[in-house]
Amino acid sequence: MRYYPIFVNLEGKDCLVVGAGAVGRRKIAALAECGPRSLLVVDTRPPDADMAGLLDDPAVRYETRAFAEADVEGKFIVIASTDNEELNWRVSNLCRERGILCNIVDQPEKCSFIVPATITRGDLVLAISTSGASPALAKKIRRELEEVFGSHYGVFLLLMARVRRLVLSQGRPTDENTRIFKAIIESEVLESLRDGDLSGAGAVLEKLLPPALTSHIPELFDGLA
Repeated sequence: MRYYPIFVNLEGKDCLVVGAGAVGRRKIAALAECGPRSLLVVDTRPPDADMAGLLDDPAVRYETRAFAEADVEGKFIVIASTDNEELNWRVSNLCRERGILCNIVDQPEKCSFIVPATITRGDLVLAISTSGASPALAKKIRRELEEVFGSHYGVFLLLMARVRRLVLSQGRPTDENTRIFKAIIESEVLESLRDGDLSGAGAVLEKLLPPALTSHIPELFDGLA
């Protein structure tokens, strides 16, 4: 099956996780980081000590009880991570009938979407999927890419977001802005950030930005160290 790749905005959305074991906790953490309006967690076991930090999030509500059909009502995304095959199918079928996005961990035949292996560097997110054929291969590729895309990519992306806002505020023609952004992307700025050389990165920007903007370079690097 070929899956359609998509990044979903969870702000203002209601989510559900059924099962809060080790894998379930990772799913809960990943969902909570995306700012849903509410995240209901249902498990017959009470939360353990590893859940303490997650339960501090006001959006997360943990209920120690069996799953109920009503739990899926109004949910945008549902994830089930249990070792109960009958329960997993029940959650899957309820979501399919209601048109709710559903993921049953490691069982793509029960899913309407699958969760890719990801690499996160600040706002940069790289997703790797084998369309459910081999999650192990996706994880291997993720480990290899982690060696290539270091933390400096996240710093560079934050810098570029600041540069973009600054350049666009000047009201220049689109083709001129595009030329500036392309020149920075293809310059030595990324390598300088990798080496922790902020002054070197600033010197490159001084050559590439319009003269009217070079006085703003120090503020572009504020807090990046």
